[in-house]
Amino acid sequence: MYLIGFLEGACAHILDLIRGGFHAYASFPQVAIQSFFISLAVLDPLVVVLVAFVRRQGVWLAGAVMVLDVSANWIGNWQGLRDDPAGLLRPVGLLPITLFGLFVVASVVPLHHTTAMTRWKQAQIGSQTTQATADPATEQDGSPRPATTSPRRGPRLPRGLRCLSPAGSPGRSRSRR
Repeated sequence: MYLIGFLEGACAHILDLIRGGFHAYASFPQVAIQSFFISLAVLDPLVVVLVAFVRRQGVWLAGAVMVLDVSANWIGNWQGLRDDPAGLLRPVGLLPITLFGLFVVASVVPLHHTTAMTRWKQAQIGSQTTQATADPATEQDGSPRPATTSPRRGPRLPRGLRCLSPAGSPGRSRSRR
């Protein structure tokens, strides 16, 4: 849903810029709003890319962009809505932008948690794959790796065998009884 909404927004802003250049939003009296709408030709595709790659920054950027987009549209169209309130019911315009903005803002926190869990699971799967393919206690040819010596601590056992080291060596647990 995010990708479709932001792709549609990106296309709309890029087409506006192609048709009207930098003056495409001259109907809005505020220069800040005009500049923001021009910047959406870059921000909307950026949100699409970040969300497509399951980046938490994309979710937060989507929320920020939609808060600013909805606010700018309401500020810029306020006078027209006061003169003709039925303009809110048009299928293209303020109503769909507002509804999509509410959807995005309402889903920012849940999506943030989901992307965090997804990234964590990907990291766990990646580390399990690495551990399964490269056992630290063996060489690449499958033979056992010899214990190495550390100049300060004495013999250093391979990672998998550190829990078996005698008391006082680097593998000892930190708890004291």
